[in-house]
Amino acid sequence: MKILHTADWHLGKKLHKYDLHEDHQLFLDWLIATIQEREIDVLLIAGDIFDLANPPAEARMLYYWFLRQMIVQKCKIIITGGNHDSVSMLNAPKDILAMLDVIVIGGVTPNIEDQIIDLKEVIVCAIPYLRDADLRQPVEGETPSGRIEAVRNGIKNHYDQLANICHERFPGIPVIAMGHLYANGSIGSESEREIQIGNLASFEGSDFSELLDYVALGHIHRPQRVSGKEHIRYSGSPIALSFSEKSDLKVITELEVKHGKITRIEDILIPKNRLLKKISGDFEKVKSQLSSFQNECLLKAFLEIEVIEELHNPLLTRELNDIIAVFEDDNAIVLKHRITFKNEVQSTEELFYEGEHIDDINETEILKRRLEKESGLSEEHQALLMEAFTELLQKVKEEN
Repeated sequence: MKILHTADWHLGKKLHKYDLHEDHQLFLDWLIATIQEREIDVLLIAGDIFDLANPPAEARMLYYWFLRQMIVQKCKIIITGGNHDSVSMLNAPKDILAMLDVIVIGGVTPNIEDQIIDLKEVIVCAIPYLRDADLRQPVEGETPSGRIEAVRNGIKNHYDQLANICHERFPGIPVIAMGHLYANGSIGSESEREIQIGNLASFEGSDFSELLDYVALGHIHRPQRVSGKEHIRYSGSPIALSFSEKSDLKVITELEVKHGKITRIEDILIPKNRLLKKISGDFEKVKSQLSSFQNECLLKAFLEIEVIEELHNPLLTRELNDIIAVFEDDNAIVLKHRITFKNEVQSTEELFYEGEHIDDINETEILKRRLEKESGLSEEHQALLMEAFTELLQKVKEEN
């Protein structure tokens, strides 16, 4: 039996207002082909199918399109809910999907044994994201540390209980547990939402029952082993969901079961269809990098640009905008850009005298003090800026 472990698709995700629908479509096309080529029997999706609890229609359509394509593959699918997913939304079509060999466990089931799925050659404990209410009863006067410990114990008890049931009921058959949680020491990215009380109720690799032969985790977007253990893994997200993941290799993990044992665990590299790149340096360096930029991926590259200059120069903002406007074409989109001046005033508070309130001075005086802080501006430039500001301020007051 061959099994694939994936998680954290986040269908419907937008990166700085740009929809990642194309990225997801290409991944799913590749996943379908991979399942067919490698003759995969079971697909495990460990949470965060969607990016939002109420995902847009396009994301839902892509989800059901994928499931429909999988019908002819004769590959069983097991889906568990993550912290981004709506339990009710995932569970709504579960009875119909079960007829198509798609098992959905959106949230904790009233009967814990309903999370046990017997695949004959292997047993899967389809454990969804465990919410606070699933793990403990509120206690009056409970301290924050006591609450965290109760959550941690609740998670451990849930996994232990299922592992013990499987060990007693299915001796000699390997057990795979799915999960969506934060494990201690995991390296995250900018795009994960904190879970389990700010990730404080984190798990160690040793907290998982020794009766589990493999733990297929979701939530952390970088593929990695937990506590260095080969059989406890995050598959990571299949596409980059933030610029902090721009250099990550994206994978799905394949398991092979033979003669009552998991004999192989292998990461399969997912093709990179979009480049995320940060271009940083002084103005001339950034300008040079943009002029020589080449995109080798199928989709338009997403760029983040940061110009860092020693002295403040307000004219650079316009120049950078002009360069970006000319640069953007079929190969790249600049998602965000900014200019940082090392000698820039760090806070507006520095413009006020001790005990002075913002209502005590007018707009023109604030700008005057601000310009006085700029050693890189000549008196002529300051005068021009003051004149332009005064004219704009007058127009605003007339319109209001």
